[in-house]
Amino acid sequence: MKFDAERFKNALKERLKQQYGKDIVHANSHDLYDAVAASTREFILENWMATRAEYEKKPVRQVYYLSAEFLMGRALSNNLINMEIKDAVKEVLKDMNIDYNLVEDQEPDAGLGNGGLGRLAACFLDSLATLDYPGHGYGIRYEYGMFEQHIEDGYQVEYPDNWLVHRDPWETKRSDLAVTVRFGGNIVYGKTPDGQDSYHLENAEEVTATPYDMPIVGYGTNTVNTLRLWEATSSNGFDLQLFNDMQYNRAVERQNSAENISRVLYPNDSGPSGKTLRLKQQYFFSSASLQDLVHHFVANYGTNFRKFPELHVIQLNDTHPVVAIPELMRILMDEYGVSWDESWDIVTKTFAYTNHTILAEALEKWPIDIFQGLLPRIYQIVEEINRRFVEDLRKKFPDDYERQNRMSIIGNGLVRMAWLAIHACFSVNGVAELHTELLKSKELKDWAEIYPQKFNNKTNGITQRRWLLNANPLLSEFITKRIGHGWEKDLTRLKELEKFVNDDKSLTELIEIKHANKQALAEYLKHTQNDFLDPDSIFDVQVKRLHEYKRQLLNVLHIMYLYNRLIEDPSYNPPARTFIFGAKAASGYRRAKSIIKLINTVADRVNNDRRVRGKLRVVFVENYCVSIAEKIFPASDVSEQISTAGFEASGTGNMKFMVNGALTLGTLDGANIEIVREAGEENAFVFGLTSDEIIKMEAEHSYNPQECLARNPALNKVVEQLVDGTYDSTRQIFKELHDSLVYGVEGQRPDVYYILADFGAYCQAHEKLAAAYTDQKSWAKKALINIANSGKFSSDRTIEDYVRDIWKLEKIQVKR
Repeated sequence: MKFDAERFKNALKERLKQQYGKDIVHANSHDLYDAVAASTREFILENWMATRAEYEKKPVRQVYYLSAEFLMGRALSNNLINMEIKDAVKEVLKDMNIDYNLVEDQEPDAGLGNGGLGRLAACFLDSLATLDYPGHGYGIRYEYGMFEQHIEDGYQVEYPDNWLVHRDPWETKRSDLAVTVRFGGNIVYGKTPDGQDSYHLENAEEVTATPYDMPIVGYGTNTVNTLRLWEATSSNGFDLQLFNDMQYNRAVERQNSAENISRVLYPNDSGPSGKTLRLKQQYFFSSASLQDLVHHFVANYGTNFRKFPELHVIQLNDTHPVVAIPELMRILMDEYGVSWDESWDIVTKTFAYTNHTILAEALEKWPIDIFQGLLPRIYQIVEEINRRFVEDLRKKFPDDYERQNRMSIIGNGLVRMAWLAIHACFSVNGVAELHTELLKSKELKDWAEIYPQKFNNKTNGITQRRWLLNANPLLSEFITKRIGHGWEKDLTRLKELEKFVNDDKSLTELIEIKHANKQALAEYLKHTQNDFLDPDSIFDVQVKRLHEYKRQLLNVLHIMYLYNRLIEDPSYNPPARTFIFGAKAASGYRRAKSIIKLINTVADRVNNDRRVRGKLRVVFVENYCVSIAEKIFPASDVSEQISTAGFEASGTGNMKFMVNGALTLGTLDGANIEIVREAGEENAFVFGLTSDEIIKMEAEHSYNPQECLARNPALNKVVEQLVDGTYDSTRQIFKELHDSLVYGVEGQRPDVYYILADFGAYCQAHEKLAAAYTDQKSWAKKALINIANSGKFSSDRTIEDYVRDIWKLEKIQVKR
């Protein structure tokens, strides 16, 4: 876009004056950030309004991405990069004696997501705008996000993530578009004047959903799409009479109840009250989003709802927003008098569903008493959907009662949200080739047999604008110097780098870039958490959500093994290694928190032992988030992608590592398979059981972890060190971790995730990796081959796949 430096300066000064009553000399760092962001937003607004006007000129099919998470990261640099004015803004600020880096660091990460699910949603929105497709996001404006993680005495401790302590300069409050969402109450049955059945709720809790809009700026284009986030309040939440009666807590009870809905991402749902709040959140943003879409449709096109699927496709990002399916049925039938059959026809042509997991516990199931009590009319609609579906099942499989029972959407006291999604949606996609095949052949086999046409694969991707152009300017410059611009919107162009894999000068420069990025990360961690890293060591990194199937435990057990070996064998002299972890464990996930404690306990022991100084170091990065990830990925030598084969749906961290030149150490799981195929197995370190081998072992019940321990004394020693006092004098802190591997706990069989089974192969892969790293030119060549072959893993490609096979959108050019 055309950048007017004087206009930007004047806007910045005016913002400081109007908002803070200050000039530049008296402004603090946050004042300056707010002014720079608001001034940037002034430039965005024109394209944002022009985009909206373009979409309204004629009926255009648009996609709406419903997601419980949008892990956006900082907006300032990303927006400036996409507007192609970052360098110009930095120059303007330099002329005004303002340090851009200081300004950028004032922006908090938006607390709207946690892991890969939310980061994928953010990448998708970026790609939709960049590719000029009409696509928008709907979610919740969480007041406190998930939590801010502190490590105290090695334990994770959760503090409020108060990312909205200052107003967010990027958002626009749209009070004029607020809607009401209802919970509980009684269903009142009646008849319309023409004799049709009618239903409405009485005595329901009413919550006001107010939207806040954030602009989603496309790269090198005028398109600016919208992320709409809902805030929950109560319109009659303050009871003055109770307050005057000095019943102060009761006076604000309704308001607090409403505000809790948009307070925290993923509240602890280990008890009934937590489950109720989670379901409230999901219905809240699903209902508000659908009311918003329907109101806009009616205002523009009337009540001919047959046109609705022609103009709307709603993508459900996992099971969290699946309650939107019966909610659209309710709106059409109860508010507009549309018949059941016509409403169902509209619904089944509008919704598509993305499955993000193979884990059975992640396929949401709600207890009937909670679901029915909170959403009585929605439950009634789900019951009718299920009654008709089971009737069809009985016709197709008249004697297969077991199949009828296990496929019933309501069964065994539960409402199965994934089953509802698969039955109602016109498309069901997995997010990596292996994941989709496992869904079809294993977890969702029944469904794939009756709806084969619905199932398809859409391998995930990442946006190179944030994860390469913005996060790794040194590597970006290296790339552009060799192949020119264009890769920013077409990542397959990186393939042209292959002609430099034998060029000594290029390899030397790549080594220098990686070292500079490692120094930058070392400086950051020294400044933020007083950790001292050696940039000449191997930076071996595992950063992702903490879950047992991701096997951070395998990683730390191997570190314990390395530590033992270094102490016991003076002749063992591998390259120096720094193991870097970053992860949050869900607040109610006890065992995951124990793994964090173990990592930090091992780090404390290793880092303070002079015998291994300069050889081995362990670092746990506190409060891992997008802005920290942007520093870690460019600095990484090794990408730990070590989930149990068949358990990781896709992964996107593996793609961010690859495009930044880290080599994958991983199992053949999720998108690892496709990464290794693109880069070549000789340019990765693959180990472990395959998903087929694990499926076979589970079918035969042939796995015995005790045999692994008996065969490998070094492994047995490490496992016993969890409880023999080596790392914990009480011998109790890590007992559950020990027992989960050796004996099984809480009704689970031992070593559910095959950590002991894969340990030997994992150690061997590490030995190969260490040997390979000693030849820096050869390592750099492998890194460059990975970068050159990462083009498939752009979210731009993923979006084009969705558009072609599912969404059927047309590009809309926004002219200015």
